[in-house]
Amino acid sequence: MTVMAERPTMSGTEYQGFEELLVALDELAVPDGYRAEIMRGSIVVSPWSRGYYTLVMRLVCEQLEPHLPDGHVIDRAPSLFVFPGVERAFGPDVYAAEATALATVSNHLDGEALSFVAELTSFSTRHDDLTDKVETYAKAGVPVYLLLDMQEEQATVLWTPSAKGYESRLTMPFGEKLPIPAPFDCLLDTAGFKAP
Repeated sequence: MTVMAERPTMSGTEYQGFEELLVALDELAVPDGYRAEIMRGSIVVSPWSRGYYTLVMRLVCEQLEPHLPDGHVIDRAPSLFVFPGVERAFGPDVYAAEATALATVSNHLDGEALSFVAELTSFSTRHDDLTDKVETYAKAGVPVYLLLDMQEEQATVLWTPSAKGYESRLTMPFGEKLPIPAPFDCLLDTAGFKAP
C-alpha cells in the first residue's frame, strides 16, 4: 500500500484486498485539514478545499436541491462512498444520493445510491478527478458527474453512464449556465465559481 499526501509517498503495509484496505483507511489518523480516499489500490491523502471552494459547493447544493429525485438528498458533508467492484472509495465534494443509503451507522456508504457527484479540482487531485473518478462513477451508474475544473475555470457535466465511461459531456466556462441532465433537468448558474 502507498499513502500519499499531496502526492509524496511513504511505504506501508501490503494489504490482501479491498476490505482490508477499507479497515486501514478507517484506522488511519488523517491530519486535520486532510481527507483520505482509496484509489487504484492505495490510500490517497489530500488537503481539504480552499475557502472559496466551500462557497462554490454551497451554490451547487442550493441550485440542485429543488430538482432532486424523490427520496434523494444533496450534501457536501465528507462522506465515503464505496465501490467494491472496482475497489475504490471516494469522498465527493458534493453528492446527491438516496436518503435510505445514509440511514446506517457505517461510514462506508453505497456508491450505487448516488444520483449525482461533483468534484472540484485542485492541483493535487485534478488528474484523478479527470480520469479515475470519471471511470469509476460511470461504471457504478452514477447518472450525472459534474467536474468543476477550478484551474481552467470551466464546468463539465457528464451523463449517460456505461461500462466504458460517460457517453455524453458538455463543457462551458465559469459564468455560463450549464444544463444539468436527468434526473435533475435544470440549469446550473456557474456565476460566482471563479477564484476571488
